[in-house]
Amino acid sequence: MKALEGIKILDFTHVQSGPTCTQLLAWFGADVIKVERPGVGDATRKQLVDVPGADSLYFTMLNHNKRSIELNSKNETGKEVLTRLIEQCDVLVENFAPGALDRMGFGWERIQEINPRLIMASIKGFGPGKYQDCKVYENVAQCAGGSASTTGFLDGPPLVTGAQIGDSGTGLHLCLGIVTALFQREKTGRGQKVTAAMQDAVLNLARVKLRDQQRLEAGPLTEYSQFGEGIPFGDATPRAGNDSGGGQPGRILKCKGWESDPNAYTYFICQAAIWGKICDVIGEPDWKTKEGYATPPERLDKLNEIFERIEQWTMTKTKFEVMDICNPHDIPVGPILSMKEISEDEGLFATGTMVRVDHPERGEYLSVGCPIKLSDSDVTVERSPLLGEHTKEILSDVLGYSGDDLERVISSGAVGEVRADAAE
Repeated sequence: MKALEGIKILDFTHVQSGPTCTQLLAWFGADVIKVERPGVGDATRKQLVDVPGADSLYFTMLNHNKRSIELNSKNETGKEVLTRLIEQCDVLVENFAPGALDRMGFGWERIQEINPRLIMASIKGFGPGKYQDCKVYENVAQCAGGSASTTGFLDGPPLVTGAQIGDSGTGLHLCLGIVTALFQREKTGRGQKVTAAMQDAVLNLARVKLRDQQRLEAGPLTEYSQFGEGIPFGDATPRAGNDSGGGQPGRILKCKGWESDPNAYTYFICQAAIWGKICDVIGEPDWKTKEGYATPPERLDKLNEIFERIEQWTMTKTKFEVMDICNPHDIPVGPILSMKEISEDEGLFATGTMVRVDHPERGEYLSVGCPIKLSDSDVTVERSPLLGEHTKEILSDVLGYSGDDLERVISSGAVGEVRADAAE
């Protein structure tokens, strides 16, 4: 039995933030019914296409384990079908622009009338306030949530991250909210609204920078490199390059082969508790007791010198040799792994973190698998649905349409052209 088996999700999401959420729910066993515009579908099906005539990786990697139904909710029969879907489902998930559901005639009040137990989960760019009607994408969320202003180097511009903390990060937050609301419904019998704003989610992930904003009131941030370099602090949390955010000095350092390999680097942390081991490994045993080097406060104005010396050592080793040497001494290091290296790591395939998926239009492709492992609810990653692949199946098996009534719906134009190879 899957953890969320028996739960039906009405998935009105598109692009990345919402599909991230509903894909997780599907992986945990929920029946996710993805509602798509007839003949068009989720916009990402045709974005960044790499195989002509096939759904893009952008779409496939965000919509595993779902069923697809085409539905025109502006059509009167479409409204009838949507009403039945709301009656049958436990959760409706959407990331439309503000007010879209109301304009469709299915605002929160109407949804409650149809199904008081239904949970309506929404992703918006901003929470209530002066920006609530603004359109938000990944990088806008990173900028508005405090990530960009604190990412990058002190003498450079703000930077966005490679990780999709605005879109996928918000989807993860919403997923937790949905599961929590389902748990509460077991006690109250009522549905509720669940909302996750992208700005809020990014800020939650950047909370250590809000911590540092408050610490500035008490004086300079001594673990930041600029303190040891004698550079004054301003009135806002600065960009700190690759400094560690946990109070222990850390840098990204070159490793053997860096001249030709853009990822021949390692992250190296000078944890106070293992300072002596670091000194031994890099060939500077005198630093363990030398005045100006023996204690963390003494080392703050010498971090550039110290990391330059460590880098002289790391440049003689590959990033994996650095790991092999340092890990037995409990020295925290980590190789900078490229996406190519990650995609070839059989250990990740063994745990299901990476998976190979077969697709009828594009063949086999690689994807991220479920990052959360449950001991009593295994996840099998299934391919994403073709557009409208399950329309007839959902109309009959979930909504109870049959015979002439089913043909009436199909011929109404509300559900697109039902595929000849539709799932039976």
